[in-house]
Amino acid sequence: MALIIRLLLCALLLLPVLGQAAVEVRQFDDPVTEQRYRDLTATLRCPKCENQAIDDSESPIATDMRERVYRQLQDGRSDKEILDFMVSRFGDYVLYNPRLEGRTLLLWGLPAGLVLLGALVVVFMVRARRRTSARDLSAEERQRLEALIKRERTE
Repeated sequence: MALIIRLLLCALLLLPVLGQAAVEVRQFDDPVTEQRYRDLTATLRCPKCENQAIDDSESPIATDMRERVYRQLQDGRSDKEILDFMVSRFGDYVLYNPRLEGRTLLLWGLPAGLVLLGALVVVFMVRARRRTSARDLSAEERQRLEALIKRERTE
């Protein structure tokens, strides 16, 4: 019985070591390249995971994408070249912020258009309400309103 307990304790002690085996260690020549790597991997979305960047995804495709970004940085490619490669390989879905192109104009313009449309609707509703509120009063109601206004001025 004591032997089984000892084996279980040894197995439990090895768990943190097994967890550290999945950590990727990348060597960079300078801190600028390392920061570019971090920015790029935070900018790219994992195609398999739902709304998760490749820098914090553990899926095999995200691991492959991180490796490709690292290799291309080591080859001296620019951020634009790396992003272009990833888009050509995995599609526009990998970009959290899609590029402003003809086919994405609706995606970028629709929110602004809806805000403008909403503002116009509010303006027209306020104007219409102002116009109709003064005209809808009967003669008796207008006299009563004028009497109340006069009474407030004298007090």
